[in-house]
Amino acid sequence: MSTPYPFTAIVGQDDLRLGLLLNAVSPAVGGVLVRGEKGTAKSTAVRALAALVPEVAVVSGCRFSCDPAAPDPACPDGPHDGGPGVSRAARTVELPVGASEDRLVGALDIERALAEGVKAFEPGLLADAHRGILYVDEVNLLHDHLVDLLLDAAAMGASYVEREGVSVRHAARFLLVGTMNPEEGELRPQLLDRFGLTVEVAASRDTDERVEVVRRRLAYDDDPEGFAARWAEEETALRERIAAARALLPRVVLGDGVLRQIAATCAAFEVDGMRADIVMARTATALAAWAGREEVTADDVRRAALLALPHRRRRNPFDAPGLDEDRLDRALDEASGDQEDDNDGDDRPDPDGGGNDDGGGGGGGGVPPQADGDRTPPRAEADGGDTPSGAPEGSPDAPGRSAGGEQRPVASAEPFRTKTLSVPGLGDGAAGRRSRARTEHGRTTGARRPHGALTKLHLAATVRAAAPHQRSRGRSGRGLVVRRDDLRQATREGREGNLVLFVVDASGSMAARQRMSAVKGAVLSLLLDAYQRRDKVGLVTFRGRDAEVALPPTSSVDAAASRLRSLPTGGRTPLAAGLLKAHDVLRVERLRDPSRRALLVVVTDGRATGGPEPVALAGRAGRLHRSEGTASVVVDCESGYVRLGLAAELARELGGAAVTLDELRADSIAGLVKDVTAAGRAA
Repeated sequence: MSTPYPFTAIVGQDDLRLGLLLNAVSPAVGGVLVRGEKGTAKSTAVRALAALVPEVAVVSGCRFSCDPAAPDPACPDGPHDGGPGVSRAARTVELPVGASEDRLVGALDIERALAEGVKAFEPGLLADAHRGILYVDEVNLLHDHLVDLLLDAAAMGASYVEREGVSVRHAARFLLVGTMNPEEGELRPQLLDRFGLTVEVAASRDTDERVEVVRRRLAYDDDPEGFAARWAEEETALRERIAAARALLPRVVLGDGVLRQIAATCAAFEVDGMRADIVMARTATALAAWAGREEVTADDVRRAALLALPHRRRRNPFDAPGLDEDRLDRALDEASGDQEDDNDGDDRPDPDGGGNDDGGGGGGGGVPPQADGDRTPPRAEADGGDTPSGAPEGSPDAPGRSAGGEQRPVASAEPFRTKTLSVPGLGDGAAGRRSRARTEHGRTTGARRPHGALTKLHLAATVRAAAPHQRSRGRSGRGLVVRRDDLRQATREGREGNLVLFVVDASGSMAARQRMSAVKGAVLSLLLDAYQRRDKVGLVTFRGRDAEVALPPTSSVDAAASRLRSLPTGGRTPLAAGLLKAHDVLRVERLRDPSRRALLVVVTDGRATGGPEPVALAGRAGRLHRSEGTASVVVDCESGYVRLGLAAELARELGGAAVTLDELRADSIAGLVKDVTAAGRAA
């Protein structure tokens, strides 16, 4: 095994190191999620932590790392006699992004169970990580069902495997560490909440600090053993401090006043559920033990809030992460003031109801007044009504126009819940929530002979396959003789995620401030829907003389939203160029990921004014997409009493459906899904 980079040699990244150390002191904190840009020592820090975690005593020969002092009575390898056991280093187990469910939780040999009556269980990574560290790099790229299994095991401290009446349970308590790059997509809020702490990391902008990072890294690469030896004394001291904090942890006192501060803080930030309160209490206790104190202080609560609350406040992917520290201080001060008022003077109630002179609001656990923007994002301005009467759309007289004839970006209207757009047919792409697909999870639709290892047994089909052969197999008694050739794999249908490629018209005909605001609001709504359905998204814009890829396909919808907000408008309408640019993007993506089907969403009023024969070129570009079977939807942005119907004509060329901005809303009466599906089948 190669020599790991010393934990104490990491430069900066104070929050990252503190979050990891607190979990090493108290694994009950619930793990840590490390979010940050690439190249910020996320993986290095996690791997370095393993050398600091104290050794564990295990039962000799137990595949589930049972503690000899208190062996698991339900251990599949038990019962254990409670002998002295052996000591070994705590394991660091890495879960690869492409791992299967069987690799994570373990596998039951269904074939042997049915044919031989033997319950054979092969442990997975959760068993390997018991009493150690489970590290998930790029946790946001894991399939949702794997993340659910992982976090359920972390919360319950046990893993359950049940298939066709065969059940296995084993202990699975580990320090969970996940790392992710937000540019590649976010975790769902329900999954974010399951991580105890979160830290944001970024590369230092200080020149001296960056120089020291490079100097140490080069020294480590040249001589890993020698570099580690130079930091051995610091590593030993840190290891001893972790052990001392663990020993002190049970004696740390969490007073009622501190608990009120924790509750008031969570209430002030309107955090959902009670998990945040529990995590903050455990984190504050670990902070006190780490500092060598037996009592939790208000400063511990504040530091715990900065680690435990930011990721629990995100309501959608467009919310910026972080915590308003001024509001945090107000919540803590008011909770402390309420506690002092409760303890000051006699116990007689205030006849006036107990209000504070500073207007902090009595009762309710010291909840401060709500600050603007803390509950939901501020409503974006529609920017309507600014164009002078008589000024045509996109004219030089329209407000917001720069000297070069280009409209400055306008704010988007507020997002809304959209109709469901789906790709017709049956795919087999990555798990998601948009279009029908053959998946490992979902409703059972049939059975087939297994190709390779059997994973999902179709019991009825297996019995039907074995039944005709019972006499020839010498069946005796009431048992059913099942052979390997009789086994049938269940085929299932679920939902897949798609690539939703937005092609947005940013030309002068779209430049009216009220119209472009509505268009941006519609695209933001579709982006939010794509986030919820686990899609990849891309953004192509066209205006002036050409089209450009504003955002290559990515899982980060907030990056697409950011590009959309800064989108300028103006110039002619090179519709054909936009469609051809989208064709190039889709061609490359099909080579990268052939199983992920695409949905093309063209947002335009249908006018084509750029280049020679613009209308004919746009029609040919649309037919090119249609010939390749690309599912498409045209969002018609034309407004006013007189409409030319150009977007509907473009939809016919694409072989897709056309929908107005009003019809895109989920509460509209238009049968949009049926239209899209029917148009795709007709194509």
